Amino acid sequence: MKRSINITLCCFILITTVQSQNAVFLSQGRIEFECKVNLWAQIDESPEDESFKDIDKKMVPQFKTSYFNLFFNNDKTLYKPGRENTDNNRLWPEPAEDNTVFTNLMISSSVSQKNVFEQTFLINDSTRKIRWKITDETRNIAGFNCRRANALVMDSIYVVAYYTDEIITTGGPESFNGLPGMILGLALPHEHITWFATKVYTENIGNAQLVPPAKGKKTTSKALLATLQDLMKDWGRWGRQYQRQIMI
Repeated sequence: MKRSINITLCCFILITTVQSQNAVFLSQGRIEFECKVNLWAQIDESPEDESFKDIDKKMVPQFKTSYFNLFFNNDKTLYKPGRENTDNNRLWPEPAEDNTVFTNLMISSSVSQKNVFEQTFLINDSTRKIRWKITDETRNIAGFNCRRANALVMDSIYVVAYYTDEIITTGGPESFNGLPGMILGLALPHEHITWFATKVYTENIGNAQLVPPAKGKKTTSKALLATLQDLMKDWGRWGRQYQRQIMI
């Protein structure tokens, strides 16, 4: 009996060792994210008459899908537009569909380039501080085991994120970060927007690929929000929704 227990214990240790040796913890690479906006849900929440909502829905698909790349190497990430989706209706532009965000996680700083109507802004700021609540729920995304976390940002925007500790860079799409691993799935349920990784590429990413954006009118997140609030003070619910999407 004792010999049997010893053999079982040795087998368990051997299997665990092999699994540990085969585990891959990425510190650099490229992630493609698919960003989907439910346009019909946003139209339904607009204050327009129902007849106008039906007309708007006939002009656009239910979902607008865009692709972004997130390049990462240890504590630096660069999120920028990826391949074009020719099915998109460019007559219905969405806020944040051209965002570029560079983040230096080591020093908690970020540089974002955002187009607001006809003007480009360059936002230099510290990284967003997010109080995440990690749960026991798990999900597989792009072949990686991920754990769910929830949070509120900008006081009222509910966020659901799925991160993997198999990628040690603690970044994510747009300006979301701060979990013990890379965010591969992100949803803003009340804004009707999601970002999910379609594939993770194990590429060598050098400093030449992690250059912050440099063009645009320099500002901060606080100053940009004040500008948007003043510009859209009479735009009602649609204006507030637009502001939230710009500031994410």
